[in-house]
Amino acid sequence: MTEIKEIGSLCSVDDKGYLINQSDPKKINNKFQEVIQRIKESCLSVLPKEIHSIYIRGSVPRGLDIEGVSDVDIIIVTYSNPQDIDLDWVEETEQFIDQKFPFINGVELGFCPLSEVEESKYCSMIPFILKTYGICVYGENLISKLPDYKPDSSLANEHLIHLTSLIDKAKHDLTGNDDIEDIKDCCSWIMRIIVRAGLALVIVQEQSYTRDLFPAFKLFSKHYPEKEQEMRTALWYAINPLSNSEEILELLDHFGIWMKEEAENWLKVYNPKREIHLPL
Repeated sequence: MTEIKEIGSLCSVDDKGYLINQSDPKKINNKFQEVIQRIKESCLSVLPKEIHSIYIRGSVPRGLDIEGVSDVDIIIVTYSNPQDIDLDWVEETEQFIDQKFPFINGVELGFCPLSEVEESKYCSMIPFILKTYGICVYGENLISKLPDYKPDSSLANEHLIHLTSLIDKAKHDLTGNDDIEDIKDCCSWIMRIIVRAGLALVIVQEQSYTRDLFPAFKLFSKHYPEKEQEMRTALWYAINPLSNSEEILELLDHFGIWMKEEAENWLKVYNPKREIHLPL
């Protein structure tokens, strides 16, 4: 069981208020080089003509990885829409690499079409993550071509516009589910979303951003002290996912409903037309 540690930090900003990418190839622990190489080889062997570029993001390129805790987050930019590509091999590849390298806590391969990365007028989550957290490890590096981002309502919208549907999806996937590993994966996934959505609710006031869970929890609790304990429970479930779907559903049926209502209240103010992406 992993204790809640006061780790992580807010993103740095430049003198104009734009978020600074603190990832650096030199910060990557040497032991991850083989992991990254194996991921590249696996992806390119299956999609030799579809992959435009590959990026690593998260704690590893910031040199903040924790053995046995940190996962390896990869974003693969493809020429075609990923919905039109056969990705049935992805889960098996993720599991194979995870088992081969015991010092990592999972592998996540995410896909994004080149067309989405080339859009520069609106805030979109994957291009944002590439710009502020990513390092290119294969192909043409698109990061320098991406727009700069500020911790503002456009960014907050990315976390809040889909929150209701994501919580509803988690509840659907958990109901009647007896697969322990699937339940734990779903628990960690939705609780991370909730903690980061909590930060999104106060981005405009704080003019700060992070994907690190603890500082996100702290900023939320500063503005919503009456909900601190429930958000702490969500944080705990994010790092110590439950295998009992009923306990997860109980939180989603109470605190989850409050989060959905608060997100809707935020959208009424900052995105009344419910645009999927807001302009930069």
